[in-house]
Amino acid sequence: MSKKFFPVFLVLTGTILFLAFQTQGKTEDNPKSKNEKIIQNVGMLLEEGHLSPRQINDDFSKLVMKRFIEDLDEDKTIFLQIDIDSFKRYETKIDDEIHGQKLESFYQISQSYTRRLQQSSEYFKNILSKPFDFTKDENIILDGDKVNYPTTENDKKEVWRKRLKYLVLSRYSDMVDDREKNKLKSTTNTPDTATSKNGVVKEKFVYKADSTLEREARGQVLKQIERYFTTLKNHNTSDELFSSFINAITGAMDPHTNYFAPVDSRGFNEMMSGKFYGIGAQLKEEQSKIKIASLISGGPAWKSGDLGVDDEILKIGQAGAEAVDVTGYGVTDAVKLIRGADKGSEVRLTVRKPDGSIKIVSLKRDEIKLDDTFAKSAIIKGEHKIGYIYLPEFYMDFDDPKGARCSDDVAKEVTKLKAEHVDGIVLDLRGNGGGSLPEVVKMAGLFIEDGPICQVKGRDEKQAFQWKDRDKSILYDGPLTVMVDEFSASASEIFAAAIQDYKRGIIVGSTSTYGKGTVQRTIPLSPESENLQFANKSEDLGTVKLTLQKFYRINGGATQLRGVVPDVIIPDRLELAKAREKDNDAALAWDEISKSDYKLWTSNYNTDLIVASAKEQVKNNMTFKKMREKIDSIDKDNTKAYSLNFNKYQLSQKKLKVRYKQLEELLKLPAELTINNSAVDNEKFTTDKDKAEKNKRFLNTLKNDIFINEAVKVTNKMIAQTILARQGKFTSGAKN
Repeated sequence: MSKKFFPVFLVLTGTILFLAFQTQGKTEDNPKSKNEKIIQNVGMLLEEGHLSPRQINDDFSKLVMKRFIEDLDEDKTIFLQIDIDSFKRYETKIDDEIHGQKLESFYQISQSYTRRLQQSSEYFKNILSKPFDFTKDENIILDGDKVNYPTTENDKKEVWRKRLKYLVLSRYSDMVDDREKNKLKSTTNTPDTATSKNGVVKEKFVYKADSTLEREARGQVLKQIERYFTTLKNHNTSDELFSSFINAITGAMDPHTNYFAPVDSRGFNEMMSGKFYGIGAQLKEEQSKIKIASLISGGPAWKSGDLGVDDEILKIGQAGAEAVDVTGYGVTDAVKLIRGADKGSEVRLTVRKPDGSIKIVSLKRDEIKLDDTFAKSAIIKGEHKIGYIYLPEFYMDFDDPKGARCSDDVAKEVTKLKAEHVDGIVLDLRGNGGGSLPEVVKMAGLFIEDGPICQVKGRDEKQAFQWKDRDKSILYDGPLTVMVDEFSASASEIFAAAIQDYKRGIIVGSTSTYGKGTVQRTIPLSPESENLQFANKSEDLGTVKLTLQKFYRINGGATQLRGVVPDVIIPDRLELAKAREKDNDAALAWDEISKSDYKLWTSNYNTDLIVASAKEQVKNNMTFKKMREKIDSIDKDNTKAYSLNFNKYQLSQKKLKVRYKQLEELLKLPAELTINNSAVDNEKFTTDKDKAEKNKRFLNTLKNDIFINEAVKVTNKMIAQTILARQGKFTSGAKN
């Protein structure tokens, strides 16, 4: 905790304790009283401590209600319009409740939600008891933003009928495809059973009529939806709904201010420790489907190469047990099935790939170790010898002074590469979500002489604090390219911005980085007595992760919202995902302050000339042109209404699969990059088979990476100019 923030922390926690002690002993066991304490304490924290608090007034109240209702019913399948209209009497009341009035809005909305959820759960059995007509021409829009709330119960039933029909159609279509494939494979003399190479007994193919497949598809969806509503009802307890309500309040301030109930706070700490046995995949829930949000580098899922972002998880199976269909499960429940108690135990995932194909992936659970995500390097051999360093996060072991630090590890990798006499270095920060600010400063210092790296400014602070590299030594002064994408956030953006502002290197990547330019601290709503030396311990009301400061580049501009725009922009398959900071309507605004005093880097190459040349190269690259076309067409199809006619549905699915396959082919290089390890690493891997296998997979992921190839081209241009300058054939024109 910074010295500047400590007085604010004391004032805030002191105020919270004052309120807690005022009410202590009166209604300790009354949940409503506890909830009122929480909402008032959260309100005080937001108003007194938030970096840029919105005024908690009627407009704020309307925003909170909108967010809470969307959180409860994003698809508009639960509430009726009459419910939404009835909530309007509370639209301007939530701010008053935050300021001390009796809490009513939450209870009215949550009670209506629970009642309507029960009502919705009573439709599906009757709807799924009758066959669907897939010859009929009708469509469904799945995007809740593009539909209205149903006005009557019959309208709501119709919404559910179409949604259930869509789910059944999807399964039925897959079954028909499987039937036709197996029909081609089958022969008349096949025995009733056959044994495969691995000893698994397979049943003889039996041709099933369309009506049978449709009935089986309905039966599967019936089980899924039944489980979906059971999970939803069990998950949405009064406490869970209240946490969502409070997060609608904190989220209305900015996306990174969050409330953690006591149980969630403990779970959050366990998650951050990473000490569990699993597969190393983060999951997300999307339209009642469990999908892979990201893969942890070095984890079993990442190493397999068989799983990717946006893969839908259909079933989860344990070794020797029947797989559980998880359609309709919550993320938390799916994670419980994936995690296991024993290292090396097997888990089988049945996944649907984005192109619609089904795949079963078998994985062995492992401890998700931090050292699997440490900095690592390789050497790319081609026109010139280029060092490559991958850094997944700006890590630092805060509990152990001798623990891992990314600045030290990157320095070791640079030293290895220098020993190999590389001509340039590519530093890959794609997917790097940030981490330790001191480590960013130290790491940037490896590549510049000394000077400011970033500025940090809090509320009511007249002057920004400058984080500086004070070490005049430079570990590496050669050509440097930094790779980023839309998921490079926070500390990654600070590093990339500093390199760009100094003109120390060239930034290559998607149209912009994530755009998270804010700093948070976790504050308990009820500090324990031993921490702050109070006589009584107050009730545990949870914690708030509060936004207190903002990052600024040394050129004065914030990294907030806009992120860092690369010097050379390359088309990205996730460009249209709308997952950046700017896509959140509560994101804090961009602004700027006075620039720092710093000197531009003096080099043997001219970054402006190289950037102009690289941009032209990307512009004329036919592969990138085709990528843009495919990405745009896929995005366009994903936003339209979906047909519930079998023939039209199958046609659209076939087109989608073709586009995804074409996109996958475009993302592969015609010829693999030649990538090897340094001599130091080669020696290390010969004595450790496990590390050698991990390293092999790591190198294989790089060889076909079209984006790394483009970064190499940019680096080659810098190297070429550097060689010419040393020969006296080129003058960079760079000035201090």
